Amino acid sequence: MDFALTDSQREIRQKAREIAESKIAPKAAHWDETEEYPWENARILADAGFMGMNIPKEFGGPERPLIEAVLVVEEMAKVCGITGRIVVDSNMGVVGAIIKYGTEEQKKKYLPMVLAGDKPAIVITEPEAGSAATDMTTRAVLDGDEYILNGKKKWITGAGVSHINLVFARVVHGGDEQGIGALIVELGAEGFRIGERAFMMGLRGIPESEEIFENCRVPRENLVTVGFGRLMAAYNAQRVGAGTVALGLAEGAFAQAVEYAKKREQFGRPISEFQGLQWILADGRIQLDAARLLLHRAAVQEDPKTGFPDMHLAAIAKTFSAEASIKVANDALQIFGAAGYSRDLPIERMARDVRMFTIGGGTTQAQRNVIASGIFGRKFSQRRGG
Repeated sequence: MDFALTDSQREIRQKAREIAESKIAPKAAHWDETEEYPWENARILADAGFMGMNIPKEFGGPERPLIEAVLVVEEMAKVCGITGRIVVDSNMGVVGAIIKYGTEEQKKKYLPMVLAGDKPAIVITEPEAGSAATDMTTRAVLDGDEYILNGKKKWITGAGVSHINLVFARVVHGGDEQGIGALIVELGAEGFRIGERAFMMGLRGIPESEEIFENCRVPRENLVTVGFGRLMAAYNAQRVGAGTVALGLAEGAFAQAVEYAKKREQFGRPISEFQGLQWILADGRIQLDAARLLLHRAAVQEDPKTGFPDMHLAAIAKTFSAEASIKVANDALQIFGAAGYSRDLPIERMARDVRMFTIGGGTTQAQRNVIASGIFGRKFSQRRGG
């Protein structure tokens, strides 16, 4: 494949870089310190056309390819991981599922909300069903023209701020289970409440909270699809996005370390002249470039059967990028010494933020199961993690 960007893609990346540096970077520390959701950043992204970039033109979107959203994610994450994550959630996962599987009515109602700045939430994880997602117990029982939804979800990114919630549940018709499906539940629906918020180590401006459904009545027309495999195919794009947030954070930390090494003097010369530090940065450059190539490969090579990124390529990209980015960010902090460990510099925040991506969106251990299934030509079972 050709890894060269088109003129249009370079323009989008440059636009994203300028907005990130001028409008997003100045308050990045504020959202981390206050743990408030950055509504103003969502508006900036919407105004720039970075929310719902993949939405078809007939529904008001620009209908851009995944790779262009990936470019925007990286630029935002270089200065603010929270904002990078908002771009992911507004272009991948839920949005892709609605575009691919949703009804015309669902697309007309919900896709414009994304374009206007709503960051949808993907609602899968339960207290006893994490990597083993198919062990979920949440049920949606059809009752006339409504589903009665009962269950408890945990670690839901954006719970309480996302108006659109794509809730995974066991769909039951007439006492017979149809499989795991997904329904759109709007924030404020009767019987839907936000539970306890977990206060996280990083990415602290986006709430990670429980979503609790107690006889929540959801219109039948809000069912997007039934079929766990179909839904998880859409989630492969989310994994590419998650790996790109990690990459952006590490790239931002790396750039700061390089500049610091040029200026910081010890023993009468810049520390950039010490071979030990040069090798640390050389290794970092190798890892970042490799991660980006893997992510871009996954972004542009669709599975012809699903139209979403290939499951194995997405798993490879996310695993490598998440692990490499933690190493690069930690090494960058090391170059700063005590200053890097202090909260006076953004490097400390970046090192905390990047730690999430070997966990969220499928642990790297679960992703290795996916990768191994491709090596041995076996059909991967979500029951085994991923």
